[in-house]
Amino acid sequence: MSEAARERLFFAIWPSAAERAAMTAAAARLALDERSQCVGAEDYHMTVAFVGEVAAPRLEAVRRIGASAAGSRCRLHFDAYEYWPKPQVVVAAARTIPPSLERLWRELHARLAVLGLALEPKPLRPHVTLVRKMHDAPSLPEMAVCTWEALALCLVRSARSRTMPAYTVVEHWRLLDEMPPD
Repeated sequence: MSEAARERLFFAIWPSAAERAAMTAAAARLALDERSQCVGAEDYHMTVAFVGEVAAPRLEAVRRIGASAAGSRCRLHFDAYEYWPKPQVVVAAARTIPPSLERLWRELHARLAVLGLALEPKPLRPHVTLVRKMHDAPSLPEMAVCTWEALALCLVRSARSRTMPAYTVVEHWRLLDEMPPD
């Protein structure tokens, strides 16, 4: 990556193959219009902290933040479909936020702020985007719970294609501790 090159990065929880399959089944229950676009299962993730555009010289500092994060493992229960009109997306939302995820979210934003990289964080709303370009509010069914075990924190690169973002895990770090019981 040249000195002028920049990468769009974020920290996320990435699902296992089984978790991705369960989320794919949840997405299949949605009634879509002809203009909407399903997110590819390979791109399912739960963003913990958006970093933004990062120049090559700062990439190592972002990696150090991920490597030193003291997050604990937790379970995320995605249990409701939601339509968000402004970004025109349908998401699988976790209505309950595990305390360890909240602490990790706060820690990452605080460390990014020290580097001058943190944008004004939006409130933490754990979700997985299932459908993009959903222009009209759909009728959403009840959602069967999809549980993810957050075992690692990932640093992810986002590259825009003509139609959808494409994500690549740059690095991952195991989260600490054993998961608390549900």
